[in-house]
Amino acid sequence: MADPSSYRPKPGQIPDSPGVYKFRDEHGRVIYVGKAKSLRQRLANYFQDLAGLHPRTRTMVTTAASVEWTVVSTEVEALQLEYSWIKEFDPRFNVKYRDDKSYPYLAVTLGEEFPRVQVMRGAKKKGVRYFGPYAHAWAIRETVDLLLRVFPVRTCSAGVFKRSAQIGRPCLLGYIGKCSAPCVGRVSPEEHRELAEEFCDFMAGRTGAHLRRLERGMQEAAEEMEYERAARLRDDIGALRRAMEKSAVVLADATDADLIALAEDELEAAVQIFHVRGGRVRGQRGWVTDKVEAVTTGDLVEHALQQLYGEEQGDAVPKEVLVPALPEPVEPVAQWLTQRRGSQVSLRIPQRGDKKDLMATVERNAQQALALHKTRRASDLTTRSRALEEIAQALDLDTVPLRIECFDISHLQGEDVVASMVVFEDGLARKSEYRRFQIKGFAGQDDVRAMHEVIGRRFRRYLQEKQKSGEWTEEPTEEPTEGVDGSGAAGVADATGPTAVADPAVDSDIDATDPTDPTDRLTDEDGRPKRFAYPPQLVVVDGGAPQVAAARRAMDELGIDDVAVCGLAKRLEEVWLPGEDDPVVLPRSSEGLYLLQRVRDEAHRFAITYQRSKRGKRLKSSPLDAVPGLGESRRQALLKHFGSLKKLRAATVEEICQVPGVGRKTAETVAAALATAAPSAPAVNTATGEIIEDDGAPPAALSAERGQDR
Repeated sequence: MADPSSYRPKPGQIPDSPGVYKFRDEHGRVIYVGKAKSLRQRLANYFQDLAGLHPRTRTMVTTAASVEWTVVSTEVEALQLEYSWIKEFDPRFNVKYRDDKSYPYLAVTLGEEFPRVQVMRGAKKKGVRYFGPYAHAWAIRETVDLLLRVFPVRTCSAGVFKRSAQIGRPCLLGYIGKCSAPCVGRVSPEEHRELAEEFCDFMAGRTGAHLRRLERGMQEAAEEMEYERAARLRDDIGALRRAMEKSAVVLADATDADLIALAEDELEAAVQIFHVRGGRVRGQRGWVTDKVEAVTTGDLVEHALQQLYGEEQGDAVPKEVLVPALPEPVEPVAQWLTQRRGSQVSLRIPQRGDKKDLMATVERNAQQALALHKTRRASDLTTRSRALEEIAQALDLDTVPLRIECFDISHLQGEDVVASMVVFEDGLARKSEYRRFQIKGFAGQDDVRAMHEVIGRRFRRYLQEKQKSGEWTEEPTEEPTEGVDGSGAAGVADATGPTAVADPAVDSDIDATDPTDPTDRLTDEDGRPKRFAYPPQLVVVDGGAPQVAAARRAMDELGIDDVAVCGLAKRLEEVWLPGEDDPVVLPRSSEGLYLLQRVRDEAHRFAITYQRSKRGKRLKSSPLDAVPGLGESRRQALLKHFGSLKKLRAATVEEICQVPGVGRKTAETVAAALATAAPSAPAVNTATGEIIEDDGAPPAALSAERGQDR
């Protein structure tokens, strides 16, 4: 715990002007970002008597080790810079709203040559027009199904679109009139884009013009005695009206507004937003947040506005934003919203009438959301805190281990040796900081040496980052990993085993071939992402006393003496400490033991997944993979029907035709492909990842796979 007076700026150093400030911890990581109309007055509030601070503010200033600031010209610039830094650094003490669920949006991909209507979740993308969010995806699909009758925009995927263009036939929607079939040239790209823009106009609330146009067309068709066309237009009008009825009318017809309401207590706050377009509720969403600092309702509203409109431009920002309390001061926020929209935005508190009544409804939704959130998380928060305290007490730690790292080794009978590192912060998995290691040169099942290697590599990186102040250079790939005897051999004390051969993926401690593996998110001296710069309070290894001793020895060789180590043995779930002859036995009902088990099991799962993916890349593919027109389902059907590749190769065309879904032409192609393939080529059961030998049985090494995976 740091003393704020140790890093308090000297009198006169802080300017009396608008700006944004950052607090950093002892590792240089940004833990809080704030803005102020007067930096001098705002920062002075943090360096008063600790007893007078809000408990969470007190925790923040005692966790911090330094403070810095940036001067800007106006409060609007300060608001924009604060939002940018919060997004970049993700400070742990800032208010961070979390969606209470993943909301689906109706999206129109206007950035494509032929725009597509689809359901989307997650982060918004450029070139896509969004409507919603909606409570359920089925509600979007029902609405789209009604509107496609009038606006036949494509809804198919890129693969279906390309396939239809190749064969010259549209999909089913093209035949039944719910797609204009641009894939086969029924409409030009310009005509299809016009349909997509009309669809967007209707979803944005501009419905009257489309209805009037269709009504005029229906009357003209009736006057000209084109009754079939008139009936079709009549049905189109009915479809549009049914789509409109799905959204309740709550305000005047031309009202475009977002209503934001909050429900809060001393620890948490819930936010509910109703999106009203054309007087109808077009979407609803909710957020929850922990109040990690002393904030007012106006501050929460300001953070919500930043989250809601920080990435939006133009019409996505409505003309009117109704809130329960105004930020202080309100002028910079209103000016910022106006800049985002490109025209005047009214930010105010509703006082009377329909808008106040609707705000009361939104507030009731917020209260219910907070009550539900507390019901779900109350026991979870209490349990996590109790678990961390039990671990600290059982292991005799000075502080609660807020950051825990767990390591596990995985291999298959000594081959493809890999390791995993998972991170839990505040009792929750932090998957963005998971790491995977390749270990070369180990023959046999020597988990002890592998554990020593991995722990040494992880903490050498930490020391290098600490010494170089964030400037990283790759280690030479020809340099062997340093062993316990300092000779470069990765082994036990006598170091008679092979050396670990480094490769680029090993040196980066990440398998660069896996696109799902996250980039490092630890920070350097500027607060930007950097590798392994943040040490844990506790290291957990999967294993007993030998693995724990190897981990402790690796850290001792590097001079790491402020990180605790323990191991969790699977057989009896015993907790082993370095240098102890007897394990620590936690009660089976202990929340601390349950947390350690979850950490260990997550490390094991992550390591097993990586090890299997590495092994799968070495397996040869089946000759059936090269058969044109033979998909996964029919490949599996063939192998299941005949039992082995050998029997399939010996089958006649007539026998192959007996497999459901396989015609004569396909059977002839399969027989020809197997006749020209090498007889020794093994088949792969893609459902299980096992190699199927010619006699139909998996090889012995893989038949025991489940029992041998480490």
